[in-house]
Amino acid sequence: MLDMAPAGEAIACQLISLRRVIDQLELKFSQLAAEFDQTDWWDYEGFNTSGEWIRFNCRMTSNAAYDRLAVGERLADLPRSADAMDGGEIGFAHLAVMARTADAVGKGFEEAKLLPLAREHSPGKFHYKCLHYRHSVDAKKYAEEQNEQQFSHHLSLSTAESGHLLINGVLDPVGGAAVRTALEPLARKSGEHDDRLLPQRYADALVELASAGRPANIQVTATIETLKGLAGAGAAEMEFSLPISSVAVQRMACDCSVTRVLLSQESLVMDVGRAKPIVSSSLRRALQVRDGHCRWPGCERTASKCDGHHLVHWINGGPTELDNLVLLCRRHHRMVHESGWQLIKCDDGQIVTIAPTLTFGGPRGPD
Repeated sequence: MLDMAPAGEAIACQLISLRRVIDQLELKFSQLAAEFDQTDWWDYEGFNTSGEWIRFNCRMTSNAAYDRLAVGERLADLPRSADAMDGGEIGFAHLAVMARTADAVGKGFEEAKLLPLAREHSPGKFHYKCLHYRHSVDAKKYAEEQNEQQFSHHLSLSTAESGHLLINGVLDPVGGAAVRTALEPLARKSGEHDDRLLPQRYADALVELASAGRPANIQVTATIETLKGLAGAGAAEMEFSLPISSVAVQRMACDCSVTRVLLSQESLVMDVGRAKPIVSSSLRRALQVRDGHCRWPGCERTASKCDGHHLVHWINGGPTELDNLVLLCRRHHRMVHESGWQLIKCDDGQIVTIAPTLTFGGPRGPD
């Protein structure tokens, strides 16, 4: 077996050396940026600030451009930190955090207190330590800044052509921490063979959090043919969504409070009411006590985060009774209805999963 250690060590040394050269160039760039700010060229070219000129013309992000300006303008207050960067003890990223901190605290800034922390921690952790330092210097100002962040939060919802809900927003640090604290436990992998990426698990966790473990109250408009999933039937309609498939309706109808609006093929309203009594509170409690968690083999999602699934759907004559119900987490519930998986309940109560039928190629034609 080829030993890659010597080659890896050589590359590692090159990376460190190259990074130090880049840091030196970044420092030179910062000095020039600060000098450029004192000219009026950026104003002459129609930019509001020198930072905006640098961002646009030097192909940088706003944060990167203003970090360089901050370092250049504060370099006189950071002589020991600049020396430490020259010696490879800290990086330019540390210097940028130091400069931003100096801007924030003003005359109360003390480089000597922060430099040991910069030497000890990564730039990200050093930023965290600097926030503590800023609070210790001026707690009132720090609180005011956080309060301003709270009022800058926003959330927008829009629907894509595909029907996906697009969510875009910014939360203040406290609100963001609350959301992440709630999402993180729900975004963990649900047993073996959970191949979802973390962003996908976050999306599922958000839906799970929004439902708070309770069936959703959804109004669905569909024909009887759609409800039964008959060939040739149109899709169903639901508020805040594009047309949805019959299998999606059947999944939601397993354990949701679905209000039916049944249409004839001529789109005349035939009936409005409850499509089927949902799993009652007493039956849900019995189901949760019996199953305890999602019954999909290997999944341990807690009962409060699961739906009641009809092994034989009530649309096909299955009763809403304990023997015909099992708990499934939302991911596995979707796999049964939308992805073609089947569940079989054995005589001993064990659940067996059957993967969708795979067809390899078409039938063989005549020779």
